[in-house]
Amino acid sequence: MMSHRANQAEFVARPPKDTARCLTEAFDAGYRHIDSAASYRNEGACGEAIRGASSIPRSQIFFTSKVPPRKMGYEGTMAQVDDTLAKSGLEYIDLMLLHSPYGGSTRRKGSWKALVEAVEAGKVRSIGVSNYGVHHLDELDRHIAELEQERGGKGRGGVLSVGQWEIHPWCPRRDIVEWCSKRGVAVEAYSPLVQGKRWGEPVTKKLADKYGKSEAQILIRWSLEKELVPLPKSATSERIRENADVYDFELIPQEVQELETDEYSPVCWDPTTASLDE
Repeated sequence: MMSHRANQAEFVARPPKDTARCLTEAFDAGYRHIDSAASYRNEGACGEAIRGASSIPRSQIFFTSKVPPRKMGYEGTMAQVDDTLAKSGLEYIDLMLLHSPYGGSTRRKGSWKALVEAVEAGKVRSIGVSNYGVHHLDELDRHIAELEQERGGKGRGGVLSVGQWEIHPWCPRRDIVEWCSKRGVAVEAYSPLVQGKRWGEPVTKKLADKYGKSEAQILIRWSLEKELVPLPKSATSERIRENADVYDFELIPQEVQELETDEYSPVCWDPTTASLDE
């Protein structure tokens, strides 16, 4: 299972040319969770930075990567796990996610089975999904039950430990968060800063002024108060440090509620709406 310590911030890996510098600065600022993906084309640079952080034990760095849509299916996912290990130069992957639900039911089940086997082989520590809608999650529940029957009993269908989605006050995804909460699935929130597209919102600005923090810090704190795992990213040294400096204040419940809206305004791709056939 995946764990997060309150003083260990998460950092989304940047494109390859920025990765080494950003990761070095992120480690210095206290980040210990690196979120990468095959599609980002920076697994090699992430692995190099992790191996080069000689003062930080490997056990204290949490490395995530993801299986891209083009590799969905049993064979493709098995190959991607091996490719990620080879490119990163790491002995194991802390968390491997299916990047999206695209590919259809048969491929989704095959991909999940491959991840289960990767855990059993010691290649991966935890597994999960990204950008799945509730209907995809319900299907995954069925696939896990089927694999338990096919593979010999309870637990042999794998454990869904983590899910990752775009989540922020303008896209809170309450249905997905509730589904995960009932099952003990950790929820990671990517684009928690809304790509900077909502700066100046009255409530966010009011709270930033009250606490003497940036609007970005207020949004990250919102995620933490919601018991989400925020995944901010930045290539700016000052902001890398600033985004980790969010543990000296708390929002009260009324402020958390005031920030959250009824909008459904994602700023990234949104595979959660794809049909089960896509």
